[in-house]
Amino acid sequence: MIFITAKFRVRPEDADNWPRIAADFTAATRTEPGCLWFDWSRSLDDPTEYVLVEAFRDDEAGAAHVQSEHFREAQRTLPPHLAETPRIVNVTVPQQDWSRLGEMAVPGDA
Repeated sequence: MIFITAKFRVRPEDADNWPRIAADFTAATRTEPGCLWFDWSRSLDDPTEYVLVEAFRDDEAGAAHVQSEHFREAQRTLPPHLAETPRIVNVTVPQQDWSRLGEMAVPGDA
């Protein structure tokens, strides 16, 4: 799978509304056949920073994502709300889902 984490620093005046601003893009991406997950989190330390954790089945699914109409629309509509260019980590990993964190295993959880 392609595993991506991106940090989005949002303009302070748009920070509280970012989930609404990105809602159409998020919903459309989550319906893509090759999207495994597409989840936003807000930083606990910086209220203007959102972290996007996303994964796609394979290179073909990743390519379909960046070639989609909703991705092109997001390229037009999201940057005006950003304070800087997002930062990204993008890697291919040999799995298709989350692994368990054995060092913090919960007793009785299979």
